[in-house]
Amino acid sequence: MEYAHTEIKLRAPALALRPLSAALGAEIIGIDLRQEIDDDVFAHIRDAWHQNLVVLLRDQKLTEEDQVRFAAKFGSPAQIHTKQFVRSHPAVMLISNIREDGKPIGALPDGEMHFHTDQCHQERPAMASMLYALEVPSTGGNTLFANGYRAYETLPPEIKRRIEGRKALNAYDYETAATKRGTRLAPSVPSYAHPVVRTHPATGRKALYVNRLMTVRIEGLPAQESDELLATLFDHQERREFIYEHVWRAGDLLIWDNRCTLHARTDFSPNERRLMRRVTILGEKPA
Repeated sequence: MEYAHTEIKLRAPALALRPLSAALGAEIIGIDLRQEIDDDVFAHIRDAWHQNLVVLLRDQKLTEEDQVRFAAKFGSPAQIHTKQFVRSHPAVMLISNIREDGKPIGALPDGEMHFHTDQCHQERPAMASMLYALEVPSTGGNTLFANGYRAYETLPPEIKRRIEGRKALNAYDYETAATKRGTRLAPSVPSYAHPVVRTHPATGRKALYVNRLMTVRIEGLPAQESDELLATLFDHQERREFIYEHVWRAGDLLIWDNRCTLHARTDFSPNERRLMRRVTILGEKPA
């Protein structure tokens, strides 16, 4: 009697995950990013990221090259154009309030930041952002993440109807509104209109894609109606039940999905050092 031969392919065991909050986020336990990660293990990491929107890996000891190697598994890292904030690798930007010769060594040095999504003022916003903590203040400088899926799904049906198919103009005034939303839009300010609700290309889920820092107006609506509707959307998406607040430790690496999350930063003392390394992953045009 002959038995049919069935080939069994062994897959990597499921990663150890710990939820970070009821809203979103998971910590991945037991991965050392200095080591090469094979395709099966990375497939689990990517799945966990898609399911949880934000993933955390603690106690990492990474060079810039280690960080970029891991980031490149998600997609092509963006080149940094603000060269004064680059130390060695062209895809790694410092985020810091540390000053040398009176000048900040990193971008976005001080204070709080309103909720936003990275590069939403560009035609192809960042798909993902990866932030690695080297030095953190004793209190403050926390990063808050809001779940764009849940924000959309819990909107009243009447609001969903009003925003269906609409686009909103997003802009970033680097000179006067780096941390808070500007009131007037100068002609030279980079801007782009994207859908108010975007569909995630990997999960197929819809997320609310406006934000308090950078969304200027909803196109096709009178100014007052646009302002009032945006205020309603901003307040809704920033509800506490949609948010995870990350308290940083040195050695933390976080990667978040810009297509379905917003993030913000809490204030911290200018007298304490904060040093982070950021890599962004190129994305697609929102649809």
